[in-house]
Amino acid sequence: MKLSSHTHDYGFTLIELLVTLAILGLLASLAIPVAQVVQQRHQERELREALREIRHAIDAYKTVADSGRLSIAGGGTAYPKTLETLTDGVQDMSSVKQNKIFFLRRLPRDPFNPNLDLTEAQSWGKRSYASEANDPREGEDVYDVYSTSDKIGLNGVPYRKW
Repeated sequence: MKLSSHTHDYGFTLIELLVTLAILGLLASLAIPVAQVVQQRHQERELREALREIRHAIDAYKTVADSGRLSIAGGGTAYPKTLETLTDGVQDMSSVKQNKIFFLRRLPRDPFNPNLDLTEAQSWGKRSYASEANDPREGEDVYDVYSTSDKIGLNGVPYRKW
């Protein structure tokens, strides 16, 4: 009778471990850029919503001012003087009780402005009615808002131009 000297080794060889680690490293290096793009898309969605909300409020303010319900100082435009005006409210001149008209519950922050020391209103770039579209500048009123970020969106358009 012959005895067999077979032994069964269980486990992984060094080569198998190295190949596994290389594959995991490759997958991790692919996952990081994907996570960054997902984060950027989320911020872009927040930016679109914030711009839409603020611009809608500015337009509503203009409509109410044009209807004569707001007091506009001589020579002023029918746009709000500050972004805070949209949340602070203005007196309705057509109301007997002179109730306030509010255009926003809260002012959203520019999601691409990293400076958290700024107020929500300070986080935005503001364009006055008197400034040109291709050279927005602050002035006597707020005609439009834009992101102050120098970054470029996933669509290739700088956030300042959104």
